[in-house]
Amino acid sequence: MSKLASLKPKKGSKQRRKLLGRGDGSGLGGTSGKGHKGQKARSGGSIRWGFEGGQMPLWQRNPKFGFKNTNFRNRYEIINLEMLAKFDGEVTPETLQSAGLVKKGEPVKVLGRGELSKSLTVKAHKLSASAKAAIEKAGGSVEILEFSRKKAPKEQTAN
Repeated sequence: MSKLASLKPKKGSKQRRKLLGRGDGSGLGGTSGKGHKGQKARSGGSIRWGFEGGQMPLWQRNPKFGFKNTNFRNRYEIINLEMLAKFDGEVTPETLQSAGLVKKGEPVKVLGRGELSKSLTVKAHKLSASAKAAIEKAGGSVEILEFSRKKAPKEQTAN
């Protein structure tokens, strides 16, 4: 007989489920441990965390302060040197997008993970110091591009 068939849980680790509503003598008959009436005694009567019976919850009553920059921060598409190794000549955000490495319209940042053995001209919006040093060490050059998220103003039409 295999050992797999003889496996059993450790003694005391498994307990039988309490049977509810099986008469008063069981200790859990009648109301089945839910008390008398009320929302929590009913089926589906769970109340979400933080709910205060319709009163304005504490997290909404308390003052909010500070500034969160999540809507306005610049999110960069990250490219490492090891990803640039498959390109030749000039590497621009457009060539990276056509290769499927970055999304359209997002600024590109080059980081220094990996090795670069060939001379490349890298055009990106941001570069780490180690990436810049590695590109120049391989005989390449670096050009930093400008990036602005500001939308062009809408032209006003005269009525």
